[in-house]
Formats: sequence, structure tokens, C-alpha cells
Amino acid sequence: MTSAHDQDERKGLIFGLVAYGLWGLFPLYWPLLKPASATEILAHRMAWSLLVIMVILAVRRDLSWIGQLRRTPRKALLLVLAATVVSVNWGMYIWAVNKGQVVETSLGYFINPLVTVLFGVLILHERLRPLQWAAVAVGAASIAELVIGYGHVPWIALILAFSFGSYGLFKKLASVPAVESMAVETGYQFIPALGYLAFLQAQGTATFGHTRWITTVLLACAGLVTVIPLLCFAAAANRLPLSTMGLLQFLAPILQLSCGVFIAHETVPGTEWIGFGIVWIALALFTYDSLQHSRSKNSKARASQPVPVAAVAVLNTPSLERAGESA
Repeated sequence: MTSAHDQDERKGLIFGLVAYGLWGLFPLYWPLLKPASATEILAHRMAWSLLVIMVILAVRRDLSWIGQLRRTPRKALLLVLAATVVSVNWGMYIWAVNKGQVVETSLGYFINPLVTVLFGVLILHERLRPLQWAAVAVGAASIAELVIGYGHVPWIALILAFSFGSYGLFKKLASVPAVESMAVETGYQFIPALGYLAFLQAQGTATFGHTRWITTVLLACAGLVTVIPLLCFAAAANRLPLSTMGLLQFLAPILQLSCGVFIAHETVPGTEWIGFGIVWIALALFTYDSLQHSRSKNSKARASQPVPVAAVAVLNTPSLERAGESA
């Protein structure tokens, strides 16, 4: 019989697969919004995301968190910073995908876990285990190899990795629930986004409402496309062990890389594959260490649990003692 905990983990796994699967398929969505520019798409993504979040909050009918946030201006400032860096991340990603740089965007999200670990050490003063240090060192070697192979710094990948790593850091420091956090972030983004969209309409250069109806609909859906995987991610993170989440996070860049190679038909030089291979070695070390550490913690937790009184009584029965002697 399946326990409630197992059912919860299965739900979490489904939510996680949906979140990372959608993020991995984003390279197929943004080109559908052309001829809209990357900045117009970004503005629509910000504006419509707030409207989606407002609908969710209206259904929940809980606004008590607003008062709590007003009493903690530090959290509000951290969410402003989170909104800023995620805007950079979104804008760079949309621009790069529509410029045919899907493969390099996938590299950015392969590097991102290593950047997150680096932030943990440098900013949160977390201690790394030896294999984690090895993973970071191998990741740095991969970037060096790619610089040599490219002949230039893979700046798209690095901006994506460091902006999303910074986003995760600010969110962790703020420690505000997912929906409420997104409401604040998109609230900060909404006014400049709406102002830019109004400017485009006034100039007569807007795509929204002035091209095929399907493009207009897809621009309006940018909010749903943004919010759904984020909410699924939050639901998964609340139900799954960290080690499982760590493995799932590789799904998105693998799908992005596949989209770039097999659908967008981007060419990947041999030197770039070497760089990717070194990154995968770093991620393999990091994942192995995380799994081993998780298993060690679970085994220690089980060992520290007291033996039930009923079990002690059974172990002390004469019949079991005689059976042990005869064995």
C-alpha cells in the first residue's frame, strides 16, 4: 500500500518534471512571437505575469502577507534586486534564443548550479566538501576551455548563469513564499513594462494587436508561460528531497541543447563539445556528492531513531534467544 509520503513525492516528481520540461522547451516558444523584438516580448512577459499572479491571489483571498512585508523593508529590497536580475536573465534568454544562440543558453543553465555553489561559499559562507570543490574547479576549467575554443568569453552563458544564480540567492535571503514573491517582483516590473508597451503603441511600432492574431494571443500568454513552471517548481521543491531536485535541474538545459542541435540546427564545433563534456563531468561530481551526502544523512537519521518498545519486547523473548543459539 502506498504511503501518503510516497504519494506526495510522486506528485512532487510530476510537478518537477513539468517545471523543468517547460523551461527546457522555452526555445520553441519565443521564436513564435516574432516579429516582436526581445524587449517587447520581455515587457509582455512582465506585464501579463502580474495579471496571472493577481488572479491567483484573488482566488486565495489572503493579503495578510502584505503587512508582514511592509514591516520588513530588507525583504522588499531583496525582492527588488531579485526582480532586477531576473529581468536581465529573461531579456538575455529571449534575445539569445531569437538570435539563434540556443546552444549557448543551454550552457548557461548547465553552469548555473556551479555558480549557485560558488555564491553559497563566497556570500553565505557555506563550507564545501572535497568533491564539491573538485566540481567547481572542473567547471572553471570548462569555462577556460570554452574561452580558448570560442576565441572569446561565452558571455551569453555567463550572464544567464550569474543572473539566475543571483536571483536564487536574493530569493533565498528574502525567504518569501513563491506566489507572494512573484507578486512583488512582477509588481516592480509592471510599471516600466507597461510604460514601454504604451510607448511602442504610441510610436506605431508595437507588434501586439498589429500583426497576426495568433502572435497577439501568444504574447498575452507569456504571463502564463512564465508563471506555470515557477509555481510547479515551488510545489516540487516543497515535496522532493534536495538531491532529487538537483538531478531534475539538468533536464532543462539538456532539452534546450537538444532544441538547439536537432530543431534549430545550430552547428556545435568540436571544441565546444569538449567544453560541454567538461561541464558534465563537473555536474556528475556535484550530483554524486549530493546523493552520497543525502544517503549518509538519511542513514544517520534512521540509526538515531529509538527502537519501538514493541520491537524491544519481541527481541527479548526466550524463543528468539533459543533460535539464535541453535543457529
